[in-house]
Order: sequence, then C-alpha cells, then structure tokens
Amino acid sequence: MAQTPTVIGISSEMTNFTQQAKSMGQRVGFVPTMGALHEGHISLVKEARENCDLVVVSIFVNPTQFNDPKDFERYPRTVDNDLALLAANGCDVVFIPETVSEVYPSGYQSFTLPLGNLENVMEGKHRPGHFNGVINVVSRLFEIVEPDDAYFGLKDYQQYLVVNQLIVQKKYPIQLHGRPTSRTGSGLARSSRNTLLSEEERTLAAEIYRILSLTRDQLNILSVEELEEKALAEFREHPEFEVEYFEIADGDTLESLNGKGSPGKNPMAFVALRLGKVRLIDNMFLKN
Repeated sequence: MAQTPTVIGISSEMTNFTQQAKSMGQRVGFVPTMGALHEGHISLVKEARENCDLVVVSIFVNPTQFNDPKDFERYPRTVDNDLALLAANGCDVVFIPETVSEVYPSGYQSFTLPLGNLENVMEGKHRPGHFNGVINVVSRLFEIVEPDDAYFGLKDYQQYLVVNQLIVQKKYPIQLHGRPTSRTGSGLARSSRNTLLSEEERTLAAEIYRILSLTRDQLNILSVEELEEKALAEFREHPEFEVEYFEIADGDTLESLNGKGSPGKNPMAFVALRLGKVRLIDNMFLKN
C-alpha cells in the first residue's frame, strides 16, 4: 500500500529530520532530482529503498546549472505527479525547497573545484559553467540532507564523475552509487526533457540508441576514428539532428581515444544533440 511521503520545504527542518533518523542508527539514502520524474528516477528510489532505512528525494530545478534561461523556463514541472510516483515506490521524505534561498541562503558564496579534464570536454566544453552549478547545488543538498548514500543515473555520466570528484575533494562521508541508464522499449534514454518532444521526434530520437549500439558492435572491426566518422555520417542521415558532439573516450578519465590507436579497457561513446527545441544526451559502454 502506497504511503504518502513527508514533504519538507525548509532546509533546517530537513537537516533535523535526517539527523534524528541517523541518531537512531538509520541509514539515509538520497536521490537528488529536478522533478518531472520517470522510471529512471524511480529505479534510483527503489535501489535506495533496498539498501537504506530512510529514503529522501529532493525536487529542485536548480537555476545555476542552466546556461540558457529559456531552457530553465521550459523545464517540465510536475510536482503532483512526482509525489504520486514517490508515494507508490517507497520514498519516505521529499525535500522541495520553498524558495531558492533555502538552498542558497543570503550571503552564500559559490565555489569552484579543480575538475581537470572533466570541465574541458563534452558537456564541460559545450556548457561552460554548468558543472560549477552542479557542484554547488549538490554540495548544498548533501549538507542539508546529510545522506550516507547518494544515487545518480549514469545517463549523465560526466555529471556522475563530477559528483564523485566533489565527494572526494570535499571529503564527504557519502557512498556514491551509479545506476545504468533507464531506457524505453525503443532504446531511447529516459529523460525529463523527453516530455517536450513531439511523437514524431520521440520516434526519431530512438536513432540515437541504434547508432550507439552500432558503434559498440563494430568496436573490434573499425578504428576509433572510423567509428566516430561512421556514427556522425549516420546522424547526418537525419537532418533534424543538430549534433554538438559524438566522441569515443576513456570511461574513467573522459580523455578522447581518437588517435590513441587502441580503445583501451573502458571505452565509452558519448553524444549530445538537439532535436527541435530539446537537447538530448546519451552514452554507452562499448565493452561489456
């Protein structure tokens, strides 16, 4: 039977709630989100439910990680539906900040971290300042919720590596968990932004998964350079796609493997493109 989660809007109340739970020996699992929840988010909630005593989900559309103000305005907001989904899947507490100042109080000083290659390639290169927004909001949410475990989806793989750096460099006592990308039956990676696609665009977007899969299947046949060229040629077959990048990189460092002569131990393919007004990203491990 679904149990309605406790909704908290004040950061100090959220902190007190989890501190009390931890004082009783409970393990706190945390799933940070920007809402517009889908099965990918719910898979994170379910994993937290299996491993933790208290499951906390945050819903906060963070203005500091949007490069485009229009993208921030368009971002889907479906709180009532989100709460119903969370009630049905074992969430205990939902933190929905009443105001932005609950996350960024007056006088808050944003900070930066040395992220090395992570801030110079792919999302870091194409969305300057984005990861600075990510580390600031995640840091604040970690400080408010004080979780033992944090759960992130690997569709935003570069973000996952950035959050890992945040935990390491800030020495947060938090175990980070990454969960494989959740996909629809067509292979399309689930994303809150998918709700902004038309039915025709959603069908076309499934080509992203097909092209990633083709790259994986030909890993031992073609060179990295040839794989990238072939994938880009496949994307060009669909003029509706505006490709920002398609890269094959090392999954640990995100260093490009183009020109390296070998795909190494953990090659991954990464893509970002625009379809209509929606920006989509995806990735795939190229070795099992």
